Amino acid sequence: MSDDLFSSAAADRLRQQAPLAARLRPRTLDEVVGQAHLVGPGRPLRRLVEQDRLSSAIFWGPPGTGKTTLALAVAGTTKRHFEQLSAVSAGVKDVREVIERARQRLGEHDRGTILFLDEIHRFSKAQQDALLPAVEDGTLTLIGATTENPFFEVNAPLRSRSTLFRLEPLDREAIVLLIERGLASEAATADPAAVALLADRSGGDGRQVLTALEVACALAHPHPVALEHVESALGTSALRYGRDDHYDVISAFIKSIRGSDPDAGLYWLARMLEAGEDARFIVRRLIVLASEDIGMADPQSLMIAVAAAHALEHVGLPEAQLNLAQAVVHLATAPKSNRAALGIWNARAMVRDGAVGEVPAHLRDGHYQGAAVLGHGAGYLYPHDDPRGWVPQTYRPEELAGTTLYDPTTLGFEQEVTLRMMRTRTTTESDGTQ
Repeated sequence: MSDDLFSSAAADRLRQQAPLAARLRPRTLDEVVGQAHLVGPGRPLRRLVEQDRLSSAIFWGPPGTGKTTLALAVAGTTKRHFEQLSAVSAGVKDVREVIERARQRLGEHDRGTILFLDEIHRFSKAQQDALLPAVEDGTLTLIGATTENPFFEVNAPLRSRSTLFRLEPLDREAIVLLIERGLASEAATADPAAVALLADRSGGDGRQVLTALEVACALAHPHPVALEHVESALGTSALRYGRDDHYDVISAFIKSIRGSDPDAGLYWLARMLEAGEDARFIVRRLIVLASEDIGMADPQSLMIAVAAAHALEHVGLPEAQLNLAQAVVHLATAPKSNRAALGIWNARAMVRDGAVGEVPAHLRDGHYQGAAVLGHGAGYLYPHDDPRGWVPQTYRPEELAGTTLYDPTTLGFEQEVTLRMMRTRTTTESDGTQ
């Protein structure tokens, strides 16, 4: 009896000393802040939980969006037993013990079990596989939480047996509501400017804003929280940048440059540099973009992208950010054409599809002994012998006569390329050579 009283007192003290974010965690879905697309009236997750028919699920979203909070709210609503593990500290042995208890509970009391596994992406393939039989036969209902894209980090068999629920960063209204609840819990008040700064700097991360608010309240005590307290509490917050962000941000970066928006290109470049992205990865993508999206519309773009790569190797960061920025601005403002890229993609597709005609005899190697007897090189016209610098003759297999693989635009330098090709094609067609 005394042990129970001691444990209860210890638990109460831990709750009182817990971080503000932990103290404010809701116990029901009605107390959840944000994620209205999941827990609002009539929305899918709420309906499943209220009917106690939730099957295995993956909660996927950035840090601080309420994945653990939502799982604990489910625990407060369901009639099933709720167990919680963290993939950071748990192993296969812990999983098997949970499964064994769940089987016993189901057999003896006809009561199901929900296992909440936080940071599920930290489990290896073998560890995730250990969950699969129990999830498949209904012994366990799994709720996994991850900040990473489950299509990359969760095993396909486990993912296919789970419903994916995407949690979004909290909007400003939800963040302000969290701040108000936090102030009430801390028995504190705050200047409107301080609340506004906290909301502006939250990045949609509820846990971060409550952590900063708790520090600001401590700094301000016993006075109202002011702007300077929030500025001190915020300090230099780490920028969220997980694997999913890596792919999304680089995609936005490339699409912004392709779309000729230098401001957006510089913004996404800054996001990546501030998050510690490998600058060599960034510049490699610029080199690819220079040929794929600009090509002959501005041939200088490839040289500038390669020069930025060389500058990065010679100078290093942070100075090389200037070279990267110059490259981004040039590539974003350059005329765009993907015709060179389409040319090689189409050519390779044709070869894969069987367009492998013979090399015309006059183009074959005629330098070795006996080549002349075979007719190799016979009839070849040397372009430099013609004052025009080129001669009309066939350069492709007979099967590809009349096929166009590179069709330049009239944008930028490619306009000049178009005129050159028109001149040669006109002469070639009049000469009857394909």
